[in-house]
Amino acid sequence: MTIEIDQGSGFCFGVTRAISKAEEELSHGKTLYCLGDIVHNGQECSRLQQLGLITIEHDEFNQLQDSTVLLRAHGEPPSTYQKALQNNLELIDATCPVVLHLQERIKKEYNLSPTSSAPKQIVIFGKNGHAEVLGLVGQTDGTAIVIEKPEEVNKLDFSRDICLYSQTTKSLDGFRQVVEYIQQNIQPTATFTYYDTICRQVANRMPHIRDFASRHDVVLFVCGRKSSNGKALFEQCLKVNAHSYMIDAASEIESHWLEGYDSVGICGATSTPKWLMEECKVRIEELFGCHE
Repeated sequence: MTIEIDQGSGFCFGVTRAISKAEEELSHGKTLYCLGDIVHNGQECSRLQQLGLITIEHDEFNQLQDSTVLLRAHGEPPSTYQKALQNNLELIDATCPVVLHLQERIKKEYNLSPTSSAPKQIVIFGKNGHAEVLGLVGQTDGTAIVIEKPEEVNKLDFSRDICLYSQTTKSLDGFRQVVEYIQQNIQPTATFTYYDTICRQVANRMPHIRDFASRHDVVLFVCGRKSSNGKALFEQCLKVNAHSYMIDAASEIESHWLEGYDSVGICGATSTPKWLMEECKVRIEELFGCHE
């Protein structure tokens, strides 16, 4: 049996940067809080917790004072920064530069929008409640409209101006469907502008992961249960290889999935650490005695 780990899988730049910032701060022995899971992977969060990282949610953050808090790659709304000032919190801002640039663009668009009875609709193609999307909506004082899937586009008012952006990790195909629908339905008296703000480092993994999955008899997709990106990439694996399995850890591997097959591919999401995929490879070698 041959076992291949996909070299294109693993942390994206933004996640790598956030974890490096956390590790650097923890290496000085300081108490460090992180607002929300630093990455949507339970195994990596547990590793950092053992190093001293303390994960808190917004209700705890609002009560915290005179402490150091890491903002993860997903980004935060302006209200988080205001609360930090009030409570004398030192922020280590690990917002992904791609997300930060998108926040600035949306904020600028919002500030330029007319304050008439029918202001421009700022629309975000993204997942409701997702950390990045909450940060983006926050740039518009909560007025942006979130569209999760193309079927929801009909909630827009096509007689008013529309400006469309996308969460950085959404699919290109879905975004294009939304654009096409609005173009077909926008009324002549209204304007429609759109900006493809999808991160190419993430988007390019879709065709890559399909190619990788198609080259193996069995695919083990290693991913945290909370990862939206992981769910989307795993769907791509399933499209080309019915023998694809999503797992969170090496201990979840079932030997009967692999019996009788010659080639196993191990891949993951932008939130999947390389060390976790390596552990899965070692587990397979232990189960089948296949050492290179």
